[in-house]
Amino acid sequence: MSYLSELDTSKQYKAKVKKTERLTPANVEEIREILLEVDNPEFQCKVDQSFGVLLEHKSDFGNSYHHRLYSVADIPERSNGKSLITMLVKRCSYVDEFSGEQYQGVSSNFLCDRREGDEITITGPFELPFKVPDDKQANIIMIGMGTGIAPFKAFIKHIYSQEKEWHGKIRLFYGAKSGLELLYLNDKDGDLTQYYDKATFEAFHALSPRPHWEDPILLDHAIEQRAEEILEMLGSTNTYIFIAGYEKVKENLDKAFINIMGSKEKWQNRKAELIAGKKWAEVIY
Repeated sequence: MSYLSELDTSKQYKAKVKKTERLTPANVEEIREILLEVDNPEFQCKVDQSFGVLLEHKSDFGNSYHHRLYSVADIPERSNGKSLITMLVKRCSYVDEFSGEQYQGVSSNFLCDRREGDEITITGPFELPFKVPDDKQANIIMIGMGTGIAPFKAFIKHIYSQEKEWHGKIRLFYGAKSGLELLYLNDKDGDLTQYYDKATFEAFHALSPRPHWEDPILLDHAIEQRAEEILEMLGSTNTYIFIAGYEKVKENLDKAFINIMGSKEKWQNRKAELIAGKKWAEVIY
């Protein structure tokens, strides 16, 4: 990505793996939560920032290093001058469309293989397109897929623990292949369920009807089921929409918003207003 190549990686820090935990069971795709400790007071990462993981890797394009960005998945902490940051990593692989060969994701496999005490090199921090609005009356619609829930988990925890008297509506729509991959909203690790008693917060999830067949996750259906409320929120000038997840989900989301708004033209105009007002932000991979 050209965006990655433009980032300044000259500031590098050593981070130690303090904890690594697999959040998904062995029979589904591996997703790990990794806690890093940075023993350098210069490195300070905020909830609306990301950081890079840099590792030596020779590619066919002549590059000597591989650089990958990750959002923080929890509120960053500081203890005795050290920074503690949490990240989500999914072990990835991909099939080359020309050769048909399967390759392992460089950063994801490297990170999933790390154990407590291992050191990695990180860069940053870098700004995310998502920002917590200054207006505490603001509504936020968050739409996340897979590990795309990471920045939203951090945002939600920040809003309800650090911001005082948040009055706007916060709606989280989260998609996963199956209930086994539903992070932070299940019986085992229900970090976000603790906010269900907040008058301003609601979370909705969508799953694939046939996860083993690569059927699409019905995130658009979950959004359309809340059409009346979404339409009301879109009618407000202080509503923000944040999206994090896979490229292929964007088309279905557009269809859902078109159905909610009543026409393609109405949605295109409203989306243009959101973008112009810096109230639309997305991280797509």
